[in-house]
Amino acid sequence: MSGSSAAPAWALIAVPVIALLWAGLLFGVSFLATPVKFAAPSLTLGVALDVGQTTFHLLVKVEWAMLLLLLAATAFARFPTLELVVLVLLAAGLAVQTFLLLPPLDERVAAIIAGETLPASRLHLAYIAVEVLKLLALLGGAFAGIRLLRLAA
Repeated sequence: MSGSSAAPAWALIAVPVIALLWAGLLFGVSFLATPVKFAAPSLTLGVALDVGQTTFHLLVKVEWAMLLLLLAATAFARFPTLELVVLVLLAAGLAVQTFLLLPPLDERVAAIIAGETLPASRLHLAYIAVEVLKLLALLGGAFAGIRLLRLAA
């Protein structure tokens, strides 16, 4: 097994801890706080979109940092292929969101705040789909890491 006793204990523990911390952050922001914000009756659409845009730009930066931490911990833990697949899924998801989805979503937000009425778009659905993929990858990676940690003990 790659996650053997030769791997530092801190790295074996760090992989599932970082993955679960990231999953909690993702769930809290994307699937809890964001929908609640748009349900608040006193918050105008423009303000909600402005806050959402700021929130998701910060979140994506934090997620890139989490990815780097997870990559380092995974390398030190010498985890097997499953963890590498998780890292690739997370990196791909972040890249899609950062470089393909956020720029056109930013343009839509600016247009809506400026008073334009835009046709429906599937960009938000695509963003949500990537969020779900990342959440599942994080949970799968965390539980695989916990299993490997138990086997190494």
